[in-house]
Amino acid sequence: MPSPKKPVTLWPLAALALLSIIWGYNWVVMKVAISDCPPLLFATLRVWLSVIVLIPLIIWLKRPLRMPSARYIIPFGLLQTTGFIGLALWALEYGGAGKTAILVYMMPLWLIVFAWPLLGEKLHGLQWPAVLLALLGLIAILKPWSFDGEWTGSVIALISGILWASSALWQKRYAPPDMDLFNSTLWQTIFGGIGLIVMTLFIDPLTVHWTPVFVGALLYNAIPGTALAYFLWAYALQKLPSGIAGMGTLAAPLIGVVAAWLQLGETPGGWEGVGMVCIFVALALVSWQHLRPREQENAILPTGQE
Repeated sequence: MPSPKKPVTLWPLAALALLSIIWGYNWVVMKVAISDCPPLLFATLRVWLSVIVLIPLIIWLKRPLRMPSARYIIPFGLLQTTGFIGLALWALEYGGAGKTAILVYMMPLWLIVFAWPLLGEKLHGLQWPAVLLALLGLIAILKPWSFDGEWTGSVIALISGILWASSALWQKRYAPPDMDLFNSTLWQTIFGGIGLIVMTLFIDPLTVHWTPVFVGALLYNAIPGTALAYFLWAYALQKLPSGIAGMGTLAAPLIGVVAAWLQLGETPGGWEGVGMVCIFVALALVSWQHLRPREQENAILPTGQE
């Protein structure tokens, strides 16, 4: 028997809208920031500053500080923070903020594809046309018929989204039943941050131009982008049906594309624009299917988004 629907009120929807704006605009913020700092080094700095912000927040909210099982939290941190966040920033070094946002946000599509062999959740309903549209969109963006050597950023962004999906699958399969969102976020960020330190030392030069713009970008990522964002996300999940919460965050990559267009002058080309539209429609189809009560019971919702 389907669970009763949660009433939808104005404040949770406002929280979801603000969250989408924060996450969506952050793609422009990060793109601007890496002009003063190598991308992996910026990822490392933002993650550890986020840890500094999260600890007092968790104490204030009276959430547990004890580390979850290492067998669960360490792989989760490496997938979610080292992989997803690190590679998303790295992709921005080679590609535009808008295109990178769309490619990384293909995560829900990778999720339903991987859930078939790994969790036994077969594709059904609107998921089939969504996957087909996403594939067509990806082909349009990559343009394999006219290779121009600009695949690097797109490939890294795709891997970032795949690792994000993998972290969600790991969370669904191995997360303790009494897992606290804030506690899990803190510890996976710590272990993922350690992984980012290692990656940075091997790949990036340790040089930073501490300009006011860079400092502002770093603070944006740590305070509204992490602390406030997790509070808004937890509040929206508590008050809204999971399908509506997932549908609401769909605005984030669209805001990223529009913001990059207006502020950075990143005008999508013909095929690139077609590809973005195809992928966005595919994401909308997946999110729309999750609005159904039966789908919401088994929904895997992302955490730690940009």
